[in-house]
Amino acid sequence: MTKAAPSFPKSPSRSKPWREPFADLVLAALVGGPLAAPFLAATPLPVLPLIANIIYWMGNHVCPQPEMGLVLSPPYLMAVCMRCYGTLIGLVITRYWVAKTQGWGRYWLPQYGLVGLALAILLCLVYPAELLAQHLGWWDYNNWVVTAFGLVSGLGLGAYIMPLIYRRPVQYAGSR
Repeated sequence: MTKAAPSFPKSPSRSKPWREPFADLVLAALVGGPLAAPFLAATPLPVLPLIANIIYWMGNHVCPQPEMGLVLSPPYLMAVCMRCYGTLIGLVITRYWVAKTQGWGRYWLPQYGLVGLALAILLCLVYPAELLAQHLGWWDYNNWVVTAFGLVSGLGLGAYIMPLIYRRPVQYAGSR
């Protein structure tokens, strides 16, 4: 008599196989859109400036200072400021980390429950704290400074949400 293979519950990420590629597509659009917008706006073709207008419209609704974006194709700016783009860079870095570690590691925050959530919130609050400090006149706008603060916020956000989006495989006793 042969033994049947043990039956294991489905991994949560396997029940929705579209989730990971869709999240990668959204992240790629978030990273590529602000960079592409000035070049699309500068083209003489009729459809591409319309796409740039959509990207600029979205940037104006999520970025507190879109007028501080870098000039990539004069006179057109990036669709977001470098603080926002630093946040996106932080998300890309954590996406890379979660792919390399499969979500295993001490620095992935969901495993710490409410403490991890609180730490993620604190890291994300670095972004508005820097914006407030700038508005209070503590320092002037500097692309290097705002990019660094955005990066810290993106790393905090990514350290919490990336393992939730890209769920690690279910581990069973002795399979690690």
